[in-house]
Amino acid sequence: MPTLPFPIRTTPPEAVTFDATGTLFHSPRLGEIYAEILGRHGLAVEADVARRLVREVWQELSCLATPERDRFTAHEGGARGWWLRFVERFAERLEAPPPSRFAAAELFARFARPDAWEVYPEVPEALDALGHRGFRLAVISNWDERLSAVLEGLDLARHFTAIVTSGDVGVEKPDRRIFDHALSLLGVPSDRAIHVGDREVEDCEGALAAGFSGAIRVDRGQGGRSRGALRDLTGVLARVPPGR
Repeated sequence: MPTLPFPIRTTPPEAVTFDATGTLFHSPRLGEIYAEILGRHGLAVEADVARRLVREVWQELSCLATPERDRFTAHEGGARGWWLRFVERFAERLEAPPPSRFAAAELFARFARPDAWEVYPEVPEALDALGHRGFRLAVISNWDERLSAVLEGLDLARHFTAIVTSGDVGVEKPDRRIFDHALSLLGVPSDRAIHVGDREVEDCEGALAAGFSGAIRVDRGQGGRSRGALRDLTGVLARVPPGR
């Protein structure tokens, strides 16, 4: 169920922006893909352990990042270099020697493919409904340069006027500059926009601090796999006429 930490303000919205992973799509085979690829490169790990470690290492490295600098472009090796460090830290957590650079490169390429991801089943219908009601739609996500191709491959890119990543802007949510950049591409003032995401700080607090009219947190439940979370969103917005 989506939750509104603060009521949507009375100004009629013109735009809705979305986070990507955990909001529009997810990777149900995350652990299996890591286990398969790393196993080919000499690092044996069970899929359930891999799934847990991916989330833990992401959280650990996120704590070392600062929103004022995008982690991918700030790394001396760019996004590929950051993900190489991710895989090295993953191996360290297993107390195993780091796999070859080819393992990190293969993982990077694998998650650039749409078949590594799955769109939540209610998302296309929700995006269609919002588009037909006249809302301008965009994605705002802490992602690297692969996101646009992933969204294209998942047949989601056609719904959005703009796809804005932290790699594009050089800062990460909740820094307001990434929200401001998306709004400038949409041509919509902040008090005419609503943001939807699965993170309290990065999505909800970040958007509200940037002056958005409202912020909706999508709770996908344990493991981020619950279905139908955006249906209630379209119900909420169906009662709010787009500001034109």
